[in-house]
Amino acid sequence: MEASAQPVGELSADMQALVRKAVDDYMAEKAEQPKKMVIIASKGMLDWAYPPLILASTAAAMGWEVGIFFTFYGLNIIHKDKYDKLKVAPLGNPAMPMPVPNLVGAIPGMTQVGTKVMKSMFKAHGVASVEDLLEMCMDLGVKMMPCGMTIEVFGYDHDDFMEGIDPVCGAAHFIEYAADADVALFV
Repeated sequence: MEASAQPVGELSADMQALVRKAVDDYMAEKAEQPKKMVIIASKGMLDWAYPPLILASTAAAMGWEVGIFFTFYGLNIIHKDKYDKLKVAPLGNPAMPMPVPNLVGAIPGMTQVGTKVMKSMFKAHGVASVEDLLEMCMDLGVKMMPCGMTIEVFGYDHDDFMEGIDPVCGAAHFIEYAADADVALFV
C-alpha cells in the first residue's frame, strides 16, 4: 500500500468540510439560545443600586436570560424595609456631583442632602426609581438571588425580602448558574 502523499498537519478536503459543518452547526445552535448575563450586586447604597438594575432590565428587555446575585450590602436593594431608603454618602465619594469640597460630606445631614440631590437629578432626567427598576426586572423575569450566607450572617430571613425574590441562593448554586454566562459583572 502506498502512503498518502498528503503532508502531516494538513486536512483533507473531506475532513475540512466535516470540521466546517460541525463549527457551523455549533454556531447555529448557540445563536438560537438566548444570551445570558449574571451580575453580582454587593453594594447597598443608592448610587450602587442603579448599575445592576439598569443593566439587568436592559439585557432582559433584549431577550437575554439574566440573574442578579445580591450579597453583603447589596441585599439592601431587595430588602423590603430598605430598598426605598437607600442613600448616597458624599463623604468619601469625590465623584459626588455636588459643587462642594469632599470634607463637607462630614457635616451632619449631608448624606440626606446628597441623597436628595441625586434623587432629584435622576427624576429631572427621567431615570426610573429603584422601586420601578426592581419591578421592571421582576416583570422581565430577571432572577433575583439573595446570598444565603449573607442572609444568615446579617440575621435576615427570606420574609425580609420583597415579594418575587428567588429562594435563598448559595454560592455553589450561583456559580453553577453563572458557569455558562456570556457576560458576568461584579458591581
